[in-house]
Amino acid sequence: MHANLTLINTIAAGLGLALILGFLCTKVRLPALVGYLLAGVIIGPYTPGFVADAEIAAQLAEIGVMLLMFGVGLHFSLDDLLSVRKIALPGAVVQMVVATLMGMGMALWWGWSLGPAVVLGISLSVASTVVLLRALESLGILGSMTGRIAVGWLVVEDLAMVLVLVLLPPLAGFLGGVAPEGASDSVWATLGMTLLRVGGFVAVMLVIGRKFFPWVLWQVTHTGSRELFTLCVVAAAVGIAFASAELFGVSFALGAFFAGMVLRESEFSHRAAQESLPLRDAFAVLFFVSVGMLFDPYVLVNEPVHVLGVVAIIIVGKSLAAAALVLALRYPLNTALTVSASLAQIGEFSFILVGLGAKLGLMPDEGHSLVLAGALISIALNPLLFKAIEPLQALLREHSMLVRRLEARDDPLAELPRTTEAKYLSRQVVLVGYGRVGRRIADALKAVGQPFVVADQNREIVEGLRERGVAAVWGNAGEPEVLIQAHIANARMLVVATQDTLSLHQMIETARTLNPEIRIVVRSHNEDEAERLMSEGVDTVFLGEAELAQAMARYVLAPNAHAPAAHAAHAT
Repeated sequence: MHANLTLINTIAAGLGLALILGFLCTKVRLPALVGYLLAGVIIGPYTPGFVADAEIAAQLAEIGVMLLMFGVGLHFSLDDLLSVRKIALPGAVVQMVVATLMGMGMALWWGWSLGPAVVLGISLSVASTVVLLRALESLGILGSMTGRIAVGWLVVEDLAMVLVLVLLPPLAGFLGGVAPEGASDSVWATLGMTLLRVGGFVAVMLVIGRKFFPWVLWQVTHTGSRELFTLCVVAAAVGIAFASAELFGVSFALGAFFAGMVLRESEFSHRAAQESLPLRDAFAVLFFVSVGMLFDPYVLVNEPVHVLGVVAIIIVGKSLAAAALVLALRYPLNTALTVSASLAQIGEFSFILVGLGAKLGLMPDEGHSLVLAGALISIALNPLLFKAIEPLQALLREHSMLVRRLEARDDPLAELPRTTEAKYLSRQVVLVGYGRVGRRIADALKAVGQPFVVADQNREIVEGLRERGVAAVWGNAGEPEVLIQAHIANARMLVVATQDTLSLHQMIETARTLNPEIRIVVRSHNEDEAERLMSEGVDTVFLGEAELAQAMARYVLAPNAHAPAAHAAHAT
């Protein structure tokens, strides 16, 4: 190997070995990311043989985080973020506090002092951006209600960690560490300045960025050059993220996320997402490789009990806390389990925090190794947690009286009011999902006087619809009782406009059982899924993104929409 070509060596070794091990893992029915992590361990400094440059790998991983969060922002509007604030804000804050207290208690029990215990607890409380988003994307639920809750939760955690990283240096002396030179003695002054900078960042991005950056993308698009368009997208993602971190002190991930959100205002946002997809995937793999490179396998031999305790807090403690909070806020069991599985891992922010803690004398070498071990093991196990959601849900319903009681609780939003007009109870359209696509379909139905009933998992959306006189029920339409409350048995058509594909099979089965003549129209994400859906009894599947809502609305309102022919339609 050429010793002076560390960047090329690191990329070649990381991607090549990740490909081989990822392929082998899929052959034995393990998640491919386990192979990526193992590739990092093999080329890391703690195993014999070739050692890649860990610093370069970490920087490449940061680019992966930027591109991934940028892609999420392109599909995520400010309205989406605000629609989940009532669950994401209290949920993230309380879950972080609970996980921090669990980590602190365990560390104090080991005999650690207060400062290291606080740093360890906080590092175990925050989930990895890359892992969470990759999991949601692989399940096809990133744009669903559950996905929006998880992403909103993630944004709140990122904002909280920005405050933690800024406040830790001035608090280091109080916690038993060493405050760095130049650190402010006033915690309140530091907190005020941080809040001011974060507020300024958000204001600049939402007020100026929403006009300027889409205009730049529009100008580049009209040059007709595909290379310039791709370059503009990547430059916007990385450049805005870097500038945000330098000027406002926010994380790269948060800066890239808001960059995507403001560029979403452009009519070319979907193309931007497609153009950046290959780079996002490649750099996301390098993120997992970089995590593996930091892992010292000997910690499993030297401190097995401590490692087990850390992993238990990350996977069990955080999951239970998140699930309990989601259920307490009156969301379905499926949402609670999915959100808790999404957060049952740690990643990049945890590494940054323990690194800062070590510099401030607040984190022993053992703590650094334990956090890395917890990250590696929790990331490797995370896909298995998602696979366990459905059987666990069935098991809890069968054997837990508490779960059945929670799901059967009296909730006025879970059924149509007694005063609902008869036109909404027969020959109506049942519209599942009231996101961007669902809203446009609803507007088209309302414009021609076609009665419809909305079913959505977002309580705030259902409350708002009820206040405007729209017939709506709250809950996961994959549960038969939700469709029953929407009077599916007498409906003319079922239109599924949500991106949550996990419950589609149950929706279709319930609708066909209660109403064999009903027409079913679904949005999908790829050809394979479309073919599977039509084999399950779906009449029409719409593929694509651009003009999807208008195309679905035209079909629903067409005079021959009741024709028996089934087909997949491409929205263009």
